[in-house]
Amino acid sequence: MQTFILEMGIVIPLDRLNVDTDSIIPKQFLKSVTRNGLGPNLFDAWRYLDHGEPGKDCSNRPLNPEFILNKSRYRGGTILLARENFGCGSSREHAVWALNDFGIKVVIAPSFADIFFNNTVKNGILAITLAEGVVNKLFVDVKLTHGYQLTINLKNQVLVLPNHEKISFDIDEFKKNSLLNGLDDIDLILRHANDIMDYERHRKQETPWLFL
Repeated sequence: MQTFILEMGIVIPLDRLNVDTDSIIPKQFLKSVTRNGLGPNLFDAWRYLDHGEPGKDCSNRPLNPEFILNKSRYRGGTILLARENFGCGSSREHAVWALNDFGIKVVIAPSFADIFFNNTVKNGILAITLAEGVVNKLFVDVKLTHGYQLTINLKNQVLVLPNHEKISFDIDEFKKNSLLNGLDDIDLILRHANDIMDYERHRKQETPWLFL
């Protein structure tokens, strides 16, 4: 997993309440067992005018011109601004994989579904919870300003607005450390590989019948 320290990017305003994981990545794409390749199918049912299927070439599919990801002013955006209860629904980790593969590095919302929120940090995405009033103001500013950008400094836990105003945010210290150091669950376990092997050796000596 890549480290997350600082992100400066265009903000994409997804102005919808209760965006669930089936909307983020529809069920037909859950056959994938890898984290790569789901970006073209992010928000598939909203993004395209036809029905998407795994393996289908998305380059020539008809786009929905009204959907936010298809508007040229938000092209290349890496920060998703969302409404409350983002990531609700099923627990599919594919939703975070799709966001990551598309290039989203940060999601900002008033609230997140718990499982989705925990999946973000495990895949290198920073999920930031801000007060609803602050999010409302950001939506207004983003829609009024072409190419609106935010700078997110994880180490200092601040968002820096284009006018240099700073907004602080909270984050669990364990999650912060994992992102800053690029550590997913497997990386965290491997840091204790020597201790695990020592335990296994002692266990085999003390209870050899378990290893027959």
